[in-house]
Amino acid sequence: MDEQQPVLRAFGWARVFPVSGGVRNGRAWARQHLDALGWTEHAPESADAVVLTVSELITNAHQHAASDADLVLTWDGSFLYVSVHDASPEAPRPREADPEATSGRGMALIDALADDWQTRTNPSGKTVTARFHP
Repeated sequence: MDEQQPVLRAFGWARVFPVSGGVRNGRAWARQHLDALGWTEHAPESADAVVLTVSELITNAHQHAASDADLVLTWDGSFLYVSVHDASPEAPRPREADPEATSGRGMALIDALADDWQTRTNPSGKTVTARFHP
C-alpha cells in the first residue's frame, strides 16, 4: 500500500480587528506575518502595498460598515490574498475624490497596488479580497 503525505497547498492567519484601535493593530499584525514570509526583506515594495491595503480595508469596514473587520491573510506559495469581511452588503468601488477631500481614495489605491481584487457578498455582509504577488 502506497501512502502519500498530504501536500500543503496554502496556509494563513486570521484575526478580528474591532472598530476601536483596529487599523493600527491590523497594520502591525500584517507586517509581522509579512516578516515571517520574508516579504519585508525580499519584496519590500509588495509588503508595503499589502500593509497599505490592510489599512484601507480595515478603515473601510470601520467607517462605512460601522463593523469590526475580520482579516484573513492567505499565502499559497505564489500569491498572498488579503481578505477583509465586514457587516455591510454594499460593495466598495473606486471613485474620483475631490482634490480637496481628505478621504475617498482607498479603493482606487487598492486598485493601483494589488494584482487584482474582488468583492463577494453574503447574508452577513461582504468580503473584499486583494491579491498580491511578491
